Amino acid sequence: MNKFFDQWKKLNRGLLQPVRDLSVKRRLKVYLVGGTLRDIILKKDKPNPDFDFCLKSSAINFARQVAAEIKAGFVVLDQAHGCARVVKKAPGKVITLDFSDFRAKTLAEDLLSRDFTINSMAAGLDEILKGTGFDDALIDLYNGRQDLSKGLIRLVHRKSFDDDPLRIMRAFSLSAIFGFKIDPETYRQISLKRNKLNTVSSERVRDELFKILSSPRGYDIVAQLDKYNILELIFPEIKKMKKNNKRSFSRLNVWGHTMLTFKNTELIINSFKRNSGPGEYLSQDISSGRSRAELLKLAALLHDVGKSQTFRIEKGKVQFHGHERLGAGLTGAIAIRLKLSNEELRILKRIVFLHLRPGYLVANSLLTAKAKFRFFRDSGDDAGAVLILALADERSTKNYVLLDKIRQKYEKLIPRLLREYFVKHKDVPAVRLADGNDVMRRFRLLPSPLIGKILRQLEELQAIGRIKTKKAALKAAEAIIKNI
Repeated sequence: MNKFFDQWKKLNRGLLQPVRDLSVKRRLKVYLVGGTLRDIILKKDKPNPDFDFCLKSSAINFARQVAAEIKAGFVVLDQAHGCARVVKKAPGKVITLDFSDFRAKTLAEDLLSRDFTINSMAAGLDEILKGTGFDDALIDLYNGRQDLSKGLIRLVHRKSFDDDPLRIMRAFSLSAIFGFKIDPETYRQISLKRNKLNTVSSERVRDELFKILSSPRGYDIVAQLDKYNILELIFPEIKKMKKNNKRSFSRLNVWGHTMLTFKNTELIINSFKRNSGPGEYLSQDISSGRSRAELLKLAALLHDVGKSQTFRIEKGKVQFHGHERLGAGLTGAIAIRLKLSNEELRILKRIVFLHLRPGYLVANSLLTAKAKFRFFRDSGDDAGAVLILALADERSTKNYVLLDKIRQKYEKLIPRLLREYFVKHKDVPAVRLADGNDVMRRFRLLPSPLIGKILRQLEELQAIGRIKTKKAALKAAEAIIKNI
């Protein structure tokens, strides 16, 4: 421990020393608290470090002076509770320093008001930077270090969820991040107070949800959220999915199939982590640190959300005609409710809308170059995600006659398309043989939607190798115009 602590202190002294010096000058006792100390004990380095400090009072003014001292950004997070943030940009990373007033009269009471024991430790900044060891500096009044060694998430006090209901979600996100278990009494309090989550802003819930989705064991945690009826507080739409007990695709109902699809999606994502092409694609930051892999997992959870409203029995068979289109609309509404970005909304809707398309390709007796081109054209940058979800979807069905007939073909073709996509994903897009200006000059046309239609058909013909020169492209354009 002391070796890691000494390295940590050496790495961060340049940032922490000015904070300590200013605290001495202002005659303020400043404590490092919470996650910073937890991560030191766990010997966990973060690419973008964050530090939590508390002091008896004047935290906002002190943070403002720290920001000026180290030439960093400053923002007030909560005026009423005396909380502010300092953001320091460094080469290749962003460091945040949060400062807050005691939430009670004393440090002991402040630590008691925190969420979980593993986050309820403190250490004086002065003591941290001195030559004494970490053990001498640590203030651990509620056995947080012991719970860390046990891998246990435990409430500091029973009213913790009353103080901030988001802590219910945080219990699960910490479990996902660290692989810790939640202790029985904490589970009991979750069961009693889960409805309080309805009072928390969707943005805060979203952030904890995506921490869970970012974990390689997200399925286990989502299953727990489902077990304790928390998932349907976030997504009320799934209540209808649970009520639909008709077993159309397998021995599982719609919700059981959905959860299994989520699990299989995560397994495929995890299997790709060491593969540079798919790994880089899935880890791509789409918005605010949320990756494509996390959005894909969310899409897997929502891919059949339209089934409950499209359920029909035709000729003795259960049908869900159009569920992908309706599901895309419902998914868009959910994305708006979670305040996701426009790009995230677009990606989620497209994945859900297209998740059946790979199956149609497999079902055809012959996969033509034209059909393959149109799939990749329509799915664009989301083709990889659509194919992964389609494969997970297929692996989550059993005893479904139509799929059983083509299952072996499915398991060969979809991985092949995935390999093709990740090879093409690196390629530079082909230059058009003839552009819009060429078409308008040759046929004396004015700008209009017709030009776009012609170009799309020429692009398709070029992709499947039917035209290879500008002359051939213009000849094809002439035929297209005559047939319109």
